[in-house]
Amino acid sequence: MSNLVETVNHLATGYKYLFVFFVSMVPLIELRGALPFAYIFKAGDPNFNLALSYVIIAVGNMVPVPIIFFFARKVLEWGADKPIIGKFFTFCLEKGHKGGEKLQAKAGNGLFVALMLFVGIPLPGTGAWTGTLAASILDMKFKESITAVICGVALAGIIVSVACAFGYAALFGIAG
Repeated sequence: MSNLVETVNHLATGYKYLFVFFVSMVPLIELRGALPFAYIFKAGDPNFNLALSYVIIAVGNMVPVPIIFFFARKVLEWGADKPIIGKFFTFCLEKGHKGGEKLQAKAGNGLFVALMLFVGIPLPGTGAWTGTLAASILDMKFKESITAVICGVALAGIIVSVACAFGYAALFGIAG
């Protein structure tokens, strides 16, 4: 495990906060993938600030959200019938529709809480990108959906941080 820590710390020397910021913006990886990198950086550098990295990661995860909300649906609908990209765009639209329908069916009038939990439970395909796309497809109001996604990102951050802290303590507390 220490080889992984050394490798990752060496790759991002001097750019650790920028690295986790950009990792948190990547679809499917998002905050839940960036926080473990922060803990790896902390293992290699005791001066690395986890609280600061959490804020940077959460902001990075939220940067694409307004763009997704306003433009992703339009771009996906435009590209769904194009020769090369059509299959992928159709897949994304169908995934968004299915996620949105599931969310709406389970939530009824509690769509805000359902969206927050959908984004907040750190499982594959349930992050800010998918949640925002589902909110856009469901024609939720911008402020309501963004607030729910922010709360969901915070919830996911807490859950992943607790999991990382236990993993960090188990790997480095006992061995170190």
